[in-house]
Order: sequence, then structure tokens, then C-alpha cells
Amino acid sequence: MITPEKSAVLELFAEGRRFYKLMEFVKARDAFARAVALDPEDGPAKLYLDRCTYYIDNPPPEDWDGVFTMTTK
Repeated sequence: MITPEKSAVLELFAEGRRFYKLMEFVKARDAFARAVALDPEDGPAKLYLDRCTYYIDNPPPEDWDGVFTMTTK
């Protein structure tokens, strides 16, 4: 059974992914940040939070396909 807290994290993650795909990285970052605040161990939310922060400072091209390309190892 999923706890109410985990359900809220999953809803916030889904909201963040919707905004992420629309390239609305500030809104996506905020959703992922709220998810991480509820569950600091949520790896996927933390990963997307970092990616949104990166894309806010380094926007992808307009024809971006949603794939994150690592530039460092």
C-alpha cells in the first residue's frame, strides 16, 4: 500500500514531468523541489530537480527532444 506521503510525492513528480516536457523548467523545478521536501531520499525527483536547475541556466534548443545529454563524466 502506498502511504499518503508517497502518493503526494508521486503526484508532484508527475506534475514536474509534465512541466519538464513542456520546457517550463522553473515550474518543473518547483514541483520536484516540493517532492524532495516530502521525501529527501527520492532519487528520481532529485535527479530531475538538478536537471531543471541546469536547464534554467542553460536552456536546451527549441527543437529539444526531452533527452538529457551528459556533458561531463
